[in-house]
Amino acid sequence: MAALSNQLFVVSVVAYLAAVIAFAAAHALRGAGQSRRPTPVLVGASSTLSAPKAPALTRSASHRRAGLGAVVAMVVAALAQTGCLITRAVAAGRVPWGNMYEFIVALTLVGTTAWLVLAFRRREVRPLGLYVAVGAVVLLGVAGMRVYTPAGPLVPALQSVWLAVHVSAAAIASGLFLLGFLAAVALLLRARYDARGARRPTDLRDTLAMRLPALAPLRRMSFRLHAIGFLVWTFAVMAGAVWAEASWGRYWGWDPKETWAFISWVVYAGYLHAQATASVRPTTGAWIAVAGWATMVFNLFAVNLVISGLHSYAGA
Repeated sequence: MAALSNQLFVVSVVAYLAAVIAFAAAHALRGAGQSRRPTPVLVGASSTLSAPKAPALTRSASHRRAGLGAVVAMVVAALAQTGCLITRAVAAGRVPWGNMYEFIVALTLVGTTAWLVLAFRRREVRPLGLYVAVGAVVLLGVAGMRVYTPAGPLVPALQSVWLAVHVSAAAIASGLFLLGFLAAVALLLRARYDARGARRPTDLRDTLAMRLPALAPLRRMSFRLHAIGFLVWTFAVMAGAVWAEASWGRYWGWDPKETWAFISWVVYAGYLHAQATASVRPTTGAWIAVAGWATMVFNLFAVNLVISGLHSYAGA
């Protein structure tokens, strides 16, 4: 089962790479052209249509097929990740998020699943799939090459029912924050493109931005994801405090991970406050969301791998 889990992990990465390629092709072909119609030719004094030829694949049809292929690849990647976690849980005999490798797989799965739900409900957010796929490839690449840990039992400190409660909530919140962060980045790109008033792209940022949804749906999407993620993150911090009291005899001790979890909570609270304030521009809120994700990344990697503390069990 452990070997199958590793194979499914590879399948998920390959599927995400295929999704990146398909999304890039769909972006390049979107609106590039329409179906060609037969050209009239003159025969004598009357005008008729030339004999129809075998229809060639038009660019608009190519765009639709590339987009469909990208969504299918994302579904395959999510299913492979789900299988990866399930088989790893069976092999280890526990919940499959007890170390950094498993946690990253879980949070990327949450982000991808959230995007798939939104993409099937709202067509306009589908172009954001390119960013989701790229983010998943980067995170899973780091997980597989740098922090991979063989399936096995956990250290005694993690053998608690609170692992399933606290870490599950943290993984769900992190996945929602990841997708919210990507939506915030898309908003910043789109805002720059709209402010420049450029009809034709002048650089890569313009090329990406012109395919994105308008500012309003991006702002709503980012806000709702962060609002839900904030509630789940608040619960995760509270559950962690209860677990800390049961394990170490205190609810809070300003351990590095506890401190950075609180910093992230404060930044995201600031983001929600900014979004609820009419005088704050959408781009300002987006930059706060970017800062919030930066604190999450620091907490995930630096605290686990560099800073020593009670929560430093990256490969546990």
